[in-house]
Amino acid sequence: MPKEIVKHAVKTAFIMIIFTIVGTAMLAYIYNLTKTPIAESEAKARMALFRQIVPDNMHDNELLQDVIEIPANEMLGNKFASHVYRARLDGKPMAVILEAIAPDGYSGDIKLLVAIRVDGTIAGVRVLAHKETPGLGDYIDITHSAWIKQFDGHSLSSRAAELWKVKKDGGQFDYMVGATITPRAVIKAVHKVLEYYEIHRESLFAVAVTKNEPTTAVAGAAS
Repeated sequence: MPKEIVKHAVKTAFIMIIFTIVGTAMLAYIYNLTKTPIAESEAKARMALFRQIVPDNMHDNELLQDVIEIPANEMLGNKFASHVYRARLDGKPMAVILEAIAPDGYSGDIKLLVAIRVDGTIAGVRVLAHKETPGLGDYIDITHSAWIKQFDGHSLSSRAAELWKVKKDGGQFDYMVGATITPRAVIKAVHKVLEYYEIHRESLFAVAVTKNEPTTAVAGAAS
């Protein structure tokens, strides 16, 4: 092989390595520059939702700091670890906010936040993310209708398990004609979250948080 070709190949490879190093460094710099503002923005958006279901007069602690991590759990619909945020007033447990997923939405997973008071009643439910059809199944989102508010105040004892269905199926929950798959999924998921809370109530409040970092809870994944 001629020396000129070898030199050209080496030079080209060297230039590519330099470009790769510089490009990687620039991406790392941009990431580090933007990750804090993005995290702060996400935290503000999440707190805005939290305040809708656990108002400020219900707690005096920092919800984003009083948080524990629980492993993937079938009852919550989570295939990966999720978080539980605890609300306390004067040091006393008031409520928890659990992350859950309704896996059988019309267009896939529906991510939920379910706030439950210490006595087992629902303080509020909000949809965190979904892909439901605009103008049809998206009425589960509080920005489109008040449908999601009908869970407020309910508990496992407020109505029989067989009534946790849309009225079309013999239950007691309202729905919009032409879009029943979506509310069915949400109702089923919320009821399962209540059941999960009933089983793990004590451990959800008992696990301590250190250094403001999520701590793994004792609530098992298989339950």
